[in-house]
Formats: sequence, structure tokens, C-alpha cells
Amino acid sequence: MSASIYSNSSFTDSPYGLKLQRTITATGTTSITDIPAGIQRVYAIVIGGGGAGSTQTTGGGGGGGAGGYSAGWTYVSTSVTVGAGGTGTNTAAAGASGGSSIYGMVMAGGGSGGLNSASGGAAAGATTATGSTSTISYTGASAANSGVTGYAGGGSIGVAAGVGVSTGGARGSTTATGTQTADSGVRGLICGGGGAAGTTGTGTGGAGGTGDFYAGGTGSTGTGITFGGGGGGAGFTSVGANASANNGGNGGSGGGGGGGASTGGTAGSGGNGVVYIYY
Repeated sequence: MSASIYSNSSFTDSPYGLKLQRTITATGTTSITDIPAGIQRVYAIVIGGGGAGSTQTTGGGGGGGAGGYSAGWTYVSTSVTVGAGGTGTNTAAAGASGGSSIYGMVMAGGGSGGLNSASGGAAAGATTATGSTSTISYTGASAANSGVTGYAGGGSIGVAAGVGVSTGGARGSTTATGTQTADSGVRGLICGGGGAAGTTGTGTGGAGGTGDFYAGGTGSTGTGITFGGGGGGAGFTSVGANASANNGGNGGSGGGGGGGASTGGTAGSGGNGVVYIYY
């Protein structure tokens, strides 16, 4: 028996009027063996994992960049890979990048972790980003340098994060005394995490970037080095988590983690990717 493409008008909110048949959220590689034999091609939306925020010994770390967003037609594949978000730590270092997601010929990279400084990481295009420069998108759009708008926005070395479909992570505050406020993430479809503000005075972590559908997490505010974590960036299907004390919030699905503040603050983890298959 052959299968046909759906034309039911109730599916008009889906790409080309197709029906969403699979939503894969389990990270790693899994098998798909039950797509009907008559289906020769499918439409896939693929989201990469978000980057983790960074943590600094003094001051605040930067937010992680958002995972990539790719969509298009592909041949039917029997396997799918979903990238995990980078895991945040309380070690003063750059944050871990997210993992790539792929189905067939549609691929999306993981966002860069926050840098080993107060700077935020870049968003991903079709491949995983590292540092402050994003990667080329699945559509062929150019990579973006720090602070530059692109399909995948650049990171935030000394500037605000780059805007895009996926956005870069926000920069934290480098000053560890007095009243300090870190940058918030910028708006996109999938967003980078907020920067952190670790200070002996009053510190306010930046909010994670707010997406088209979901909000970023709020930053933490208080006096002393146990406050000032950055909020997690909004994901494709879920909100970013709020910061808690000097710990960054986790990103929503594909969103970047918030920066960690001061010694002992744990950076937020990036949100896991997701793959949607339509036919």
C-alpha cells in the first residue's frame, strides 16, 4: 500500500500543510523504522542544543549561544540525532557548546558556550559554533562576528550579542565591586542566555533572551557575591529558566544557559535540541 501526502486543511499551520508525525526529544542517536514505505521524502525542522554559560572566579560569566534552526526537505532516514545542551559547571572556564542535531540532510549545530571571560558565545547555524563567531546557516547565510546580526547571531565580546533567528549569548559584568548590571539576551526565535554580575555590591544578572513564542528567564538580583546569575535563553518550545542566587538559569529547548557569577556560581546549561518530522 502506498502512502500519500496529507492535504487536510486542518494541517495548514504545519509546513506545506503536512502533518507533524514525529517529535524526537531524546538526545543521542535513535532509530526510526516505521515511516511508510511509500513516503520518499519528508520535511524536517531541526534544532541544535544550546551552549552553556561560562563562570568566572570574579565578576560574571557570559551566556551561552542558542542552538541552530534548520528546516527543509530530506530523504527518509532510519536514524535521527538530537544534540544535548552544553552542561554548565562552577569551574572558571568557557562553557560547553551544545551538540548538533541531524535528520537526513537537514542539520543544525550546537550553540557556543559562554567564553572564558565575561563574553557570551555565538549562536549556531548548520554546524556547531565555538567562540564569538557563528556558523553558516543551513540556507547558506553567512556567519556573523561578535555583536553582528545574522541568521545565527554573533557572540558578545565587548558589545551586545548578535540578533538572529538564533541569537548569541549576552556578556557579563567584569567589575567585582559596586553596583553592577549584566547584559540581557537579545530577541530571536531561539535565544542566548543572559550574562552574570558577580560583585560585592548589588549585582543584577541579565535576563535570557526572549523568543517569538517563549520568554527568557530572569536574572538574579541581590547584594553580595552570592547573587547575580544570568537567566536562561528562551527555547523553541519552552521558556528559559530563571537564575537562582549566583547560578545561571538553564536554557529552554535549544536556548543558551545563563552565566554564573563569582566563585561558586554554576553556569546554566543549554537546552537540548529537538527534531520534528512532517509528511
